[in-house]
Amino acid sequence: MATHTAQNTRYEELARQLTGIGAVKRDLARSLPPHCPPGAAAVLTLLDRHGEMRLSRLTEYMAVDISVSSRHVAHVAQRGWIDRETDPGDGRCRILRLTDEGRAVLTELGARYTDALEKALADWSAEDIDALNTLLARLRSSF
Repeated sequence: MATHTAQNTRYEELARQLTGIGAVKRDLARSLPPHCPPGAAAVLTLLDRHGEMRLSRLTEYMAVDISVSSRHVAHVAQRGWIDRETDPGDGRCRILRLTDEGRAVLTELGARYTDALEKALADWSAEDIDALNTLLARLRSSF
């Protein structure tokens, strides 16, 4: 029974630490330029990672309501960061595609995130950062 309690405590602490990741993400989001809020950055990142797709698929990846993803898509389309072309397989749907301008914005966002992480973790050793990267990748693959 004592082992079960210790294990529960361990997972409870992990749950608390993961909740704290939200604060880290909010701080990182502050490094984004005002014209590219986190939702817009998510749209660009997902299109870059997964390629062109319909809004319904993007909405699934974002795990939000379609009204929310539609608002973010409109924001990035208005700025020319994505194209919305009619789906040849279904004229009622649009295919979302990252533009060269969108890729340039992603490059800027990546540099801003990297700079913010470098400043925040300046007192971490390279080994600690490597260990964190390894463990976070392992955590993601477990889900």
